[in-house]
Amino acid sequence: MGLTVTGAETQDGTLAITLPPDDPACREALTRVGEALGDLSRAVSSRAGRPPSATVPLPGQDSPAVGFESIEGLPRINAAIQDLLDGVTFEILTAQPDGPRPIAVLDEALTSVRDRIAAGVSMRTLYQHSTRFDEPTKEYVRAVTSYGAQVRTLAEFFDRMIIVDRRAALIPANAARTSAVVITLPAVVHFLADIFERAWDRAESYPFLPVRAADAAPEVIPAIRGSIRRLLIEGRSDKEIARRLGLSLRSLQAHVARLKEEHGAEHRLQLGYLMGLRSVAAADREREADGP
Repeated sequence: MGLTVTGAETQDGTLAITLPPDDPACREALTRVGEALGDLSRAVSSRAGRPPSATVPLPGQDSPAVGFESIEGLPRINAAIQDLLDGVTFEILTAQPDGPRPIAVLDEALTSVRDRIAAGVSMRTLYQHSTRFDEPTKEYVRAVTSYGAQVRTLAEFFDRMIIVDRRAALIPANAARTSAVVITLPAVVHFLADIFERAWDRAESYPFLPVRAADAAPEVIPAIRGSIRRLLIEGRSDKEIARRLGLSLRSLQAHVARLKEEHGAEHRLQLGYLMGLRSVAAADREREADGP
């Protein structure tokens, strides 16, 4: 998948990850890696007759691989997350895509966030722009930032991720998020933290004023629609676009309707075609402006 090169370029012979972390192909490749790890874990566990949460052996190795653990089922995933958070000493980085989170989840998290920050732990969270229009999420962010946490938003982000003390990371291993991988291999954890930092640099601070969604919309709607344009040109389905941007299908379809009106398109296929033409024309103009 183009993610790694052999140890020739490194002094200790470790693998080096080279694909730019803001490349969409990188996000897709990482998802495929997670799914492959889950499949491998299940296959190995079936042969060995042990639970699927065992550490994943790599092909050709007699001993388990150091740094990767596949976990199956939401109860075990939640327990693994709690174990990671219970051992934190200085920093928690989290990415929470898919738009607004349930009120019960937010309420439950408040006490934990307050206690950890009081103990000197730094916390940063990335949400998607769509959370700016959700009142429970705004109230939660207002509370945790008053404790000392930092929150920013992006139009689009990679999948859910938790990084603790730069020593361990947990990412989903399938689209349904019923499988996960705990990563403790330092090189991979460092790579994931670097992805987070790059996304954090591009993200915008979570606003509290103006409080009305209609007033806040001009700050984030252009970025959301820009992402919708790109994903439509790529041929993504409405369901996939909505999931990646943390929007409801109804909200997405409203954005698509406005884009159709803007481009004079009669249907979705024509819209993607017209936007693709406009994108190519804009690229050509940029090349001409840059000169030979």
